Amino acid sequence: MDRKLYLECYSGISGDMTVAALLDLGADEHKLMHALESLGLDGYTVSVSRVKKSGLDACDFAVNLDAAHENHDHDMAWLHGHSHEHAHSHEHAHSHDHEHDHDHEHSHEHDHEHGHSHNHEHGHHHEHRGLQEILTIIQNSSMTDHAKEIAVRIFGILAEAEAKAHGVPKEEVHFHEVGAVDSIVDIAAAAICLDDLGIEDVIVPVLYEGCGHVRCQHGIIPVPVPATLNIISEHRIPLHQTDVKGEFVTPTGAAIAAAAATEFHLPEVYTVEKIGLGAGKRTYEKPSILRAMLIVPSDKKKISPQNHDEIMKLECNIDDCSAEAIAYCMERLFEAGARDVCYTPVYMKKNRPAYMISVICSPSDTEQMEQILFRETSTIGIRRQRMERTVLERRNQTAVTSLGEIAFKVLQVGDQLRYTPEYESIAKLAREKGIPFINAYRMAEQELDGMFKVCGGEDRR
Repeated sequence: MDRKLYLECYSGISGDMTVAALLDLGADEHKLMHALESLGLDGYTVSVSRVKKSGLDACDFAVNLDAAHENHDHDMAWLHGHSHEHAHSHEHAHSHDHEHDHDHEHSHEHDHEHGHSHNHEHGHHHEHRGLQEILTIIQNSSMTDHAKEIAVRIFGILAEAEAKAHGVPKEEVHFHEVGAVDSIVDIAAAAICLDDLGIEDVIVPVLYEGCGHVRCQHGIIPVPVPATLNIISEHRIPLHQTDVKGEFVTPTGAAIAAAAATEFHLPEVYTVEKIGLGAGKRTYEKPSILRAMLIVPSDKKKISPQNHDEIMKLECNIDDCSAEAIAYCMERLFEAGARDVCYTPVYMKKNRPAYMISVICSPSDTEQMEQILFRETSTIGIRRQRMERTVLERRNQTAVTSLGEIAFKVLQVGDQLRYTPEYESIAKLAREKGIPFINAYRMAEQELDGMFKVCGGEDRR
């Protein structure tokens, strides 16, 4: 299949946002719930519902924890509060500013009783699971082999990042936030949904992150948090940090992006087959939404008979180099594969006459062209500019005319063909026949027109 999954992370990415977006794209909810049941974890229920985010209808995937497993991951006051040493009542209704209009809920009876109160001095019992324990939970589940592979890859990325952050071997990492019930469920659910959609190629062009600080089990830490930053650095994921205070990219979200991503660049042209919106729980200045799209790259030739590509334009101004050296430089540039080279007379500072050398080349040839310019001229700096261009479809042919055999280009212009004689071919025949070049060129054009029945009034030069 040519379909690709595009994760648009302009509001960041987290585990629950990813699962919700994939469910909205069409991942099988019943398969997901059945597989989650097989994890054998206690202390939570799962709900899938529709919510409103800035007036947009989005899917919400929520892992609701009981009192013993609550980690306040979605408690904005705890995450960003300056002081939290006082005790207060905390109702587990899990509204999370969702504007919830729940259509349905899937509850797994895992020994939970909501409606109690507790203080925030964190005396709760939290399982601090190691990597091997988590992998055993995954392997003993009924998840498909491919889903297990994805989940293991995500947890491996997280373990490496946490180990680096805390300065311990990966095998000795005991997860806190990541090893919590909701994080395990989020990661397993993301793997199950990715597997169910059957998409091999995943595009993550950039992760948008906030700034400031956030509270975790270890205290107040900067955003991006160390584990997230380690993942982004290790896997070279493009990052754009905004000036909005808050944590948009969680370690779980970063690990999912790193494990799933196969590309970091969108195709220039594509069609969108389906859109999924996944709602987040945290409330910041911008709505917490992950948009996932199933896209199909388009063949631009189907859109236009013209080709589109990228070229590099190199320029430098020279006022202290001989004409012979500049001419020799042009020869070297063409020999090295330059698409075009030209000189433009210019006046530089102090009214000195000079030449601007312009080189058109493929982006991959940029370094080679610059080395030739530095070696063969007196320039000490080169300007470079990446440019898009549109070129006509073309092919090279030969034909026998009254002058002899000539080479020419056939150009596709809309639904018409244009025939252009090659200079070197015409110049050779003009010398051999002893006639002016312009006469030979016109004769070749007219005979080509007659051969291929091209409209004589068309300008083909």
